[in-house]
Amino acid sequence: MAEAHQAVAFQFTVTPEGVDFRLSREALKHIYLSGINSWKKRLIRLKNGILRGVYPGSPTSWLVVVMATVGSSYCNVDISLGLVGCIQRCLPRGCGPYQPPQTQALLSMAIFSTGVWATGIFFFRQTLKLLLSYHGWMFEMHGKTSHLTRIWAICIRLLSSRRPMLYSFQTSLPKLPVPRVSATVQRYLESVRPLLDDEEYFRMEMLAKEFKEKTAPRLQKYLVLKSWWATNYVSDWWEEYIYLRGRSPLMVNSNYYVMDLVLVRNTDVQAARLGNVIHAMIMYRRKLDREEIKPVMALGIVPMCSYQMERMFNTTRIPGKETDTLQHLSDSRHVAVYHKGRFFKLWLYEGSRLLQPRDLEMQFQRILDDPSPPQPGEEKLAALTAGGRVEWAQARQAFFSSGKNKAALEAIERAAFFVALDEGSYWYDPEDEASLSLYGKALLHGNCYNRWFDKSFTLISFKNGQLGLNAEHAWADAPIIGHLWEFVLGTDSFHLGYTETGHCLGKPNPALAPPMRLQWDIPKQVAKALADDVELYCFQFLPFGKGLIKRCRTSPDAFVQIALQLAHFRDRGKFCLTYEASMTRMFREGRTETVRSCTNESTAFVQAMMEGSHMKADLRDLFQKASKKHQNMYRLAMTGAGIDRHLFCLYVVSKYLGVSSPFLAEVLSEPWRLSTSQIPQSQIRMFDPEQHPNHLGAGGGFGPVADDGYGVSYMIAGENMIFFHVSSKFSSSETNAQRFGNHIRQALLDIADLFQVPKADS
Repeated sequence: MAEAHQAVAFQFTVTPEGVDFRLSREALKHIYLSGINSWKKRLIRLKNGILRGVYPGSPTSWLVVVMATVGSSYCNVDISLGLVGCIQRCLPRGCGPYQPPQTQALLSMAIFSTGVWATGIFFFRQTLKLLLSYHGWMFEMHGKTSHLTRIWAICIRLLSSRRPMLYSFQTSLPKLPVPRVSATVQRYLESVRPLLDDEEYFRMEMLAKEFKEKTAPRLQKYLVLKSWWATNYVSDWWEEYIYLRGRSPLMVNSNYYVMDLVLVRNTDVQAARLGNVIHAMIMYRRKLDREEIKPVMALGIVPMCSYQMERMFNTTRIPGKETDTLQHLSDSRHVAVYHKGRFFKLWLYEGSRLLQPRDLEMQFQRILDDPSPPQPGEEKLAALTAGGRVEWAQARQAFFSSGKNKAALEAIERAAFFVALDEGSYWYDPEDEASLSLYGKALLHGNCYNRWFDKSFTLISFKNGQLGLNAEHAWADAPIIGHLWEFVLGTDSFHLGYTETGHCLGKPNPALAPPMRLQWDIPKQVAKALADDVELYCFQFLPFGKGLIKRCRTSPDAFVQIALQLAHFRDRGKFCLTYEASMTRMFREGRTETVRSCTNESTAFVQAMMEGSHMKADLRDLFQKASKKHQNMYRLAMTGAGIDRHLFCLYVVSKYLGVSSPFLAEVLSEPWRLSTSQIPQSQIRMFDPEQHPNHLGAGGGFGPVADDGYGVSYMIAGENMIFFHVSSKFSSSETNAQRFGNHIRQALLDIADLFQVPKADS
């Protein structure tokens, strides 16, 4: 094979005359260019490390301090108050006649200036950390900003006025605080009150009281100690115990999906769309490596933690019998591709040059045109990543620890990401509502063996050029992959573009070596499949969106969450423990916290709606109380005063200490029968949404957390549209995703109707 010959720099043969070496100049050239590229990356990382390390200072500010010190010396003004002289006397004098007093004086002033500069940076950083610990602005009503908050905002802007790099604020972010046990327990009891009758609630109160008085103080001390020592007292345990130690399949249970633009089609050519999108992804990775991406900022001034972005590319979850591990590489120069039961290795670079979109299109077209059949056992190999983690770990050790299987598996696991080329076509047809659900199911699980669920993300390409992502959850949360996806879709649509025939711009290089088939030697395997049990109902809600909700003087998220409570009660005839994910990225290495959306206030509103005898004014009042309660809980969760992460960490400490707690055991075993998440519409401004209103993604979704529950993901897409992704399991006789989706529709309309002013009163 041609690519095999080009993969080595030299060959040799043994002849009667001796050993004959044949060097490949082309291969040596590629090795040389790769080495140069590697050293460039090291130098960039070194430079970025220095610039990040001195932020909000800079080399220029250091030079200004040095010049000020030297200038004052020449004006016979000692701004060092004698310190420069002390430093000069302490310098070694045995350097020969080539170090005159003037040189020693300059060196002393440079040392003094560096000390002053470093002290200033330390002071500014600590001041910035103190300012970022203030969260009072979150609890102020819109349009009623206090004088304290205005002064705070001015100070933040002054200290972060220099253009920051991606990780510039990391060391200035405050640590996630450990809440008081009494406050957490009180908020927990308040959250379960609407779900328990008087007898059950009294029992839970007694368990909580015993825990708070006897067990909790000891556990809390260890947790506070960890918070002093560790960067974040939650995140490492959350990653390990919630994700990596989970033994159930990743497919449906953990991985989630993200959809493409649904109202716009840039091209129908599958290979061309891949060429542009993968080129954009590697451009994003380059910016990520160089820290050229701007940090996400709340209000434009409060930085969010960016550490989760570090493992976006070149990352794979490695199965283990007891716990998985995340393997992250500093670089990867290829992607792994699956098409018609065959695996390929596709290089992204030619030497040190990133392949252009037209070259990538040509390479993918070569894969699509390749007529070779799958090798024995190759077609359904990826089903191993869809099954149980223990079974996959055992198979990996038995069949992939040596030989060609090991080499081929490493090519997949060491890839930048995984690409699946599907033979089917999926898209959203507004005239056919079921099309969005079929599209979502294809992204969530495919046919169970055409996705590599262990990769940080799989890029899925359909025959009609439509795309999507399936992402592994352990390495980061959905907004992180959403940031990448926004950049990619914006770059594809507004920067790279296509020809009139739908192909990538430019001319391909036909001399490029074709993608390399991976070689396997696999016995027949049978993998589990969960896909048939998942019911997914995706729909576009068009009657209204963010615009009308804001006119109701409430938060769009609170509006939807209260509607979900009303819909669930209509669907199941009862309330349930509800999970809404919020972020804690205002703290260093923060990930998520739970907002318990089923509250006393929301249940009071729902019950009043169900009774049907209340005046609209009374219902509006109950709704506003429920909305304010929800917004306050969301803010508490974002500012480190949530319930569930604190209780989770106390539970982990109790297990380490061998302490039994009936209260914690019961709290951690409660099922989340309604798990919800809002997807942000926009984190980076790649284009003006008012000029391009149809460039909208539909968000993404996930499987239900409980077997007899629902998973609901939603994206408030602009002023007049909301996308919903509702999941349940066919195996549960109590749930039906489409039925629940219809209840959500009606609940939204019924709540909106409360705020419609009758014409007679206008």
